[in-house]
Amino acid sequence: MGIRQTIPLAGILLAIVTFLAMLMLGVDPIVTIAVLGVWVGSLMLASGRPPEPPKVVVEQSFSIEAMRKLIENSSTPVLVTKRNTIAIANAAARRILGQHMVGQDARVAFRQPEAISLLSKDRNGRAIVRGLVRRQDIWEINRQSVDRSLAVIELINQTAEADISRAHTDFVANASHELRTPLAAILGYVETLSESAESLDSPTSQKFLGTIEREGKRLQNLISDLMSLSRVEAEKHDLPSELVELGPLVERAARDAAGPGRVDQLSLEIAHQSSVHGDRQQLEQLVRNLVDNALKYGTPGSKVEVSLDVSRDNQARISVVDQGEGIAPEQLPHLTRRFYRTDPGRSRASGGTGLGLAIVKHIVERHRGRLDIDSDLGKGTRVVVRIPKAEQKDTADNVQITADTSTISRELS
Repeated sequence: MGIRQTIPLAGILLAIVTFLAMLMLGVDPIVTIAVLGVWVGSLMLASGRPPEPPKVVVEQSFSIEAMRKLIENSSTPVLVTKRNTIAIANAAARRILGQHMVGQDARVAFRQPEAISLLSKDRNGRAIVRGLVRRQDIWEINRQSVDRSLAVIELINQTAEADISRAHTDFVANASHELRTPLAAILGYVETLSESAESLDSPTSQKFLGTIEREGKRLQNLISDLMSLSRVEAEKHDLPSELVELGPLVERAARDAAGPGRVDQLSLEIAHQSSVHGDRQQLEQLVRNLVDNALKYGTPGSKVEVSLDVSRDNQARISVVDQGEGIAPEQLPHLTRRFYRTDPGRSRASGGTGLGLAIVKHIVERHRGRLDIDSDLGKGTRVVVRIPKAEQKDTADNVQITADTSTISRELS
């Protein structure tokens, strides 16, 4: 030990002599011991003896290690910096910024002007950074100081929220455009009829009225589809619980979609009576949309094949096959987007709203199913929906319903 860490030797000798003298003079031993204790304490303070080994360092070391364990499995990327050098990075942070980042200067690891500006000022705050991991992503960086040297940096991915906001803006813009188009036609023809009713001959008037009726129905269908889409999206997290027999549902919905004028074009095959947990109204809408699309865009007068069977992974499988012009491969990934049309002119002329397959996709997702679309140019398009079957114990007490259906000649895999 250093000299300042012990009581001086002269002080000890003086204390002993004083103690003995007080005893010889008959001073009470308890008082003597008390006085001696005060004297020794004063000597220790005067000697400049340092406090016990610093506990702060031990506690800080423990806190850093505890923090490492606490944040390691967090789904949010979190870093701890010591004088702007990355001391800790949890698994989520290492995954997006690289395993090598620990030990680097945080400003080098981020490589973004906004982040560098925040960290260089060595203060608490937040910054919005674009392209941190991928070109289009958006991240919020929050920095919070722990002490003079330590700081916690939290990374929050804002990309999904930005995408949702952009999709909402696009949806409102597209919906407004789609609503405005038929309304403009209706108002224009009504105005013409009102101003020129006496000068228009009957055939022209009937033509105008027919256009008004067609555009009015298109507007009605668009509003109906918008409401359906809104309902499906609002319920997408609620798993349906009603037990539904798909056989009679598929046949009924397909015939409703075809109507009396196109029912002869249907070729139905119900190969298996499958039961699923589903929303009956939405499943009927799914089948109607698929069959209506197939009849609308298939070759006029050609057959549309509708079948229900069981897939290899034991799921109920609904297939709708048309014999139309087909769809180009690059367009297939976009078919379920709202208001997307491969041929806008033809779609509007046939009364399409551009929401049919978007509704189908959301219904399939709500039922925890899968939607596949295959197409060959010049041959046609095949849409397949797979929905998990209900457990056997759920269907044991249900009466099986059979239906008289026609069959298609081609075996669907």
